[in-house]
Amino acid sequence: MSEARLPNHFPWQLPRQVVDDLAGIGVVRSFPRNTVIIHEGEPGDSMYIVLSGRVRVFLADHDGKEVMLNEHGPGEHLGEMMLDRGPRSASVITVEPSRFSVVSRDEFEGYLATHPGAASALIGMLMGRVRALTRTVGSLALLDVSGRVARMLVEAAVEEDGRLMLPHKLTQLDIAKRVGASREMVSRILADLKRGGYIEQDGHRIIILRSPPQAW
Repeated sequence: MSEARLPNHFPWQLPRQVVDDLAGIGVVRSFPRNTVIIHEGEPGDSMYIVLSGRVRVFLADHDGKEVMLNEHGPGEHLGEMMLDRGPRSASVITVEPSRFSVVSRDEFEGYLATHPGAASALIGMLMGRVRALTRTVGSLALLDVSGRVARMLVEAAVEEDGRLMLPHKLTQLDIAKRVGASREMVSRILADLKRGGYIEQDGHRIIILRSPPQAW
């Protein structure tokens, strides 16, 4: 039986010093839970650094069907793609009361102009996100739902106190939105993984005991 292992994470975030510098020049704003702070398709002119709280990044169609792309918590950031002056590529909603440092495009560009190391780190971060997107597209095209759930759990997990676990609570509906499946299907797959000894739950958090198979 294969043991659970740490996934290979890509550099999806800017270095801590860069994030701290940018947070210091932005304007602090607070939003209550369930507030959409970025709307897909609208003009983008600022990036957000999460000071406290948590947000969800998602895509939605006109019928209200959603696909969840990611979540971000304190110290993380989003909205950097405003540098290309194109429309927002996804929507962002707060999942709990949240505070942000909002940095305008002009402020961000000015910082990058005087900190070439930060510009290089930005390129590396964006490349990491492209690689992650490539893997996501591959999963949707090549894996069945059970395989997509298995890959999502392993790639989202972090090591805490010697255990590999999801970093925060994810409901069955959250997982379903990430993998493009129904909540009922995800519920059955998670139950199978528990019976097989691949995962267990500690409160509302999932612990990975050994790497689940990508097909069964």
